[in-house]
Amino acid sequence: MPALAQLTTVVLDCADPGPLAEFYRAVTGWKVTSSDDDSVYLGENGVQLAFVRVPGYRPPAWPGPDKQAHLDFHVEDVALAVEQLLELGATKPDFQPGEGQWTVLADPQGHLLCLSE
Repeated sequence: MPALAQLTTVVLDCADPGPLAEFYRAVTGWKVTSSDDDSVYLGENGVQLAFVRVPGYRPPAWPGPDKQAHLDFHVEDVALAVEQLLELGATKPDFQPGEGQWTVLADPQGHLLCLSE
């Protein structure tokens, strides 16, 4: 079946796009492709992550019914990546499903991400 569309951008609502984009720039190594006071876009190879200011932004609860989506990242060393991301402002929730197959973190504004080898 031919594709109907090509994914170009995943947009994360947030309270403050600049610092959150810097966090994900450190995660991905991607460059800023566009920015203004209310949004920052990072991208490479045709795919972007965008961070858009939303007044009254509230992070999802974890675990809880508010979780809508999360980002998965492959890393060479989960323990090292967790340590580095915690230094950058991530937090590690107590609830860790998956029986050690991945590690769940929350970025500095509460979006969930998972790390696996």
